[in-house]
Amino acid sequence: MHIDLVDQDRYATHGPPHEQFAWLRANAPVYWHEGEPGFWAVTRHADVVYVSRHSDLFSSSRRLALFWELPEEERAVQRLMMLNQDPPEHTRRRALVNRGFTPRTIGALEQHIREICDDLLDQCSGEVDFVTQIAAPLPLYVICELLGAPVEDRDKLFAWSNRMIGSQDPDYASTPEDGHEAAMEVYAYAEHLAAQRQAAPRDDIVTKLLQPGEDGETLTDNEFELFVLLLMVAGNETTRNAASGGMLALFEHPDQWKRLVDDPSLAGTASEEIVRWVSPVNLFRRTATADVELGGQLIREDDKVVVFYSSANRDAAVFGDPDVFDIGRDPNPHIGFGGGGAHFCLGNHLAKLELRVLFEQLARRFPRMRQAGEARRLRSLFINGIKELPVRVS
Repeated sequence: MHIDLVDQDRYATHGPPHEQFAWLRANAPVYWHEGEPGFWAVTRHADVVYVSRHSDLFSSSRRLALFWELPEEERAVQRLMMLNQDPPEHTRRRALVNRGFTPRTIGALEQHIREICDDLLDQCSGEVDFVTQIAAPLPLYVICELLGAPVEDRDKLFAWSNRMIGSQDPDYASTPEDGHEAAMEVYAYAEHLAAQRQAAPRDDIVTKLLQPGEDGETLTDNEFELFVLLLMVAGNETTRNAASGGMLALFEHPDQWKRLVDDPSLAGTASEEIVRWVSPVNLFRRTATADVELGGQLIREDDKVVVFYSSANRDAAVFGDPDVFDIGRDPNPHIGFGGGGAHFCLGNHLAKLELRVLFEQLARRFPRMRQAGEARRLRSLFINGIKELPVRVS
């Protein structure tokens, strides 16, 4: 079989290459993939989990966590972001940021998220775009709430996120430089937020993060700005694309949509299955810190290693009937929020809450919602995204 796991045009037209993933899991689960540079493609659930849980062997910092290669001077700046750190530095930063993401803090948002969903659905009538009118605004409203930012800023957040993540998609950014400019605008926005809170503290995550922790440690200005950038992208893109990809999956499996409409209490397990099925983040990159054997292959120090969550989440060794979309699937040990370890998704409780409430409200309020046109996918090998999904509501 011809293997090319990084053909972005293929992702734009068909989504992840599941037939290639299936062949690799069966025949070459740790596969040397040609490229500039070449890399080890890790496709089985157990191996992705192993890489995720061994930061000492597979570094996020040495060559960063995203797929693309960057010059060392740019990598040095990016290493200030948690995404691109290894323990113990990552552990210190995460402990500081965790203060704003306790289960209690997130649980207290449920009623407000329900109100946001109802407000968004109130504005829908006739034919609408599910992505721009429902899936995208929901996490943006919640991020504004977390940051204590004005709700009217959500359009700016949406545009910045699109320009940073969609640099390979002509609809969102013409050049990588445009994505860099968007990041600079986010840093300036974060700096302004921090100055506001230092002058007038509030009961919000920004104030919590700017105050010293129990040990007296605080985030530096750079660390805070990079956290806001990460929240804006990770907190927006994952929920938005899980929601739109999940709605598309429900349209493609009308029996499952009927199950949810008949029993909206299934929204909890449905949201987990949606994250497994969609795998909003397709991959992350690691760099080997020593010679190590994985899946019968010898990986050399400094080799590029890429873990594919989209593949791991369809592994028949872990999931019964992995190619069946089942909103009642339980247990569901998917790794759509990462394979555990240091970089397990900080906002996974928030994302699950947003998805559960959204699909519960959709099933109750729009039981006859139908797809009204073709879905358009994002041209990206990193994010399994949908740019447009026309729906008709009544």
